[in-house]
Amino acid sequence: MGEPRHQADRTLEALGLAVAPREHPLVYPGAWPAESGLLDGDRLLPLTHRTFPGRVPVLAVGSNASPAQLRHKMRQYELSSPIPLEKARVTGLEIGVSAHVSALGYVSASPFRAPGHTRELFITWLDPAQLAAIDASEGVTRPSGAYDRVLLPSTGFRVEPEPSGPGELGGRPLDGVHLYVNRHGVLQDGTGTPREHPGERRLLTELLAESPGLRKLFGATPEEFCSRARGDLRLCAEGTRLFAREGRTTASGLEKYVRGQQTGSPGTGESLSPPWM
Repeated sequence: MGEPRHQADRTLEALGLAVAPREHPLVYPGAWPAESGLLDGDRLLPLTHRTFPGRVPVLAVGSNASPAQLRHKMRQYELSSPIPLEKARVTGLEIGVSAHVSALGYVSASPFRAPGHTRELFITWLDPAQLAAIDASEGVTRPSGAYDRVLLPSTGFRVEPEPSGPGELGGRPLDGVHLYVNRHGVLQDGTGTPREHPGERRLLTELLAESPGLRKLFGATPEEFCSRARGDLRLCAEGTRLFAREGRTTASGLEKYVRGQQTGSPGTGESLSPPWM
């Protein structure tokens, strides 16, 4: 007997969510789900429970909201437990552009403070092993890594999970949500305002058109950029320095939350700094 139809139809392939930016940089940040779900291996199943004891809520602003990218990262660390992805309305943040070039071949996303602005993002609810794996993948554990993980305060930021069903009210706003913030800052749009991430192909097209120095390093097209950047740590570091030299970088407004984190329980309003940090 074959698999039940509702299970077979939930594969990432069937849902159009199977391509990972780590394998195809120009699709960054990857396809996000249309709704909350439970990533379980090669499937994205309906999210039937809305409480996640023992898990840490982490907002995804880039490829960590892509099931294919999460699957790729978990396989790298030989982890197979499911990951809940819960859609939420988030006030106080927008998705910007990291002021660094990734050796994975793309210029990634990074959040910036946007008071009063509301948009939909996904919360990834990570168990301790998954959190350690994502921390490592974001460079949190390396002094030279691109990102720090911060705990957002409830003052100035609101994270409200979506309703769990038709006609139901939204979930209670979370207090104690984590977020990855770029140590290099974010790119600005020429006026000093953080620029928004429009998707990788468009972003690289715009950046290369604006900077002869960037074209000299990475070529004239997004395809050349990704090919040259991928796996070349020296070149990526030079590209990151070029962003700064050309005055393209600015603060995200989230830097003040990076330091001084204390131990506590995730999602309760207390700070968290796990022992593997």
